[in-house]
Amino acid sequence: MIRARVLAVLEGEDPVYGRSVAFGLNALIILSAIAIALETVPWIHEHYSGPLLVFEIFAIAVFASEYVLRVWVMRPWYRYVFSVGGLIDLISFLPSLLLLGSDWRAVRILRLLRLFRLFKLLRYTRAIDRMSDAVDRIKTELAIFSMLTVAVLYLAAVGIYHFEHEAQPEAFGSIPESLWWAVATLTTVGYGDVYPVTAGGRAFTGFILFIGLGIVAVPTGLIASALTRSEQD
Repeated sequence: MIRARVLAVLEGEDPVYGRSVAFGLNALIILSAIAIALETVPWIHEHYSGPLLVFEIFAIAVFASEYVLRVWVMRPWYRYVFSVGGLIDLISFLPSLLLLGSDWRAVRILRLLRLFRLFKLLRYTRAIDRMSDAVDRIKTELAIFSMLTVAVLYLAAVGIYHFEHEAQPEAFGSIPESLWWAVATLTTVGYGDVYPVTAGGRAFTGFILFIGLGIVAVPTGLIASALTRSEQD
């Protein structure tokens, strides 16, 4: 009975404390992300490193306590520990806990793993459940479309390579190097760092741009339609 009540509180489903706990954890996750950014500002790190450290210790304590409680209430416990959610919860505090000691300065890159705390927001966002259901409805269509996208990317890289490799060997020296242009063009980002200069390459690019519009639009339409059906059910 106690375990069920604690789990309901952690999941934000308890009628008394659920919403408050979920709000508090969400706020702590967001504040933690802000603190990670602020500590990279030189003058803030110089003058406020102490308060930032105290806040980091507080966040570690909260996230570690949440993890221990979830291990305690889950049955069987190992299903949670080895689940995606459990691993995210563990990574959200373990690297910071290790880095509190000065002996870990050589592996400061582990601090980046604290960004996994942002994924904890998914646990407390009910809209994610609807999104997950929508994606599950169209997973076959998305898988087929993903394979088609990879094929189009490859063909685009091959095409631009044959049009441009003689004119721009430094930018389109090989098909793998041309893949960067294909990704930037098909996603309609268009950084402009590499671009065609030949007439054939420019005509080919125009053709690819129209295909890129469909690659962006089709998954959006599929997900939007699935979300609509999910809300109606």
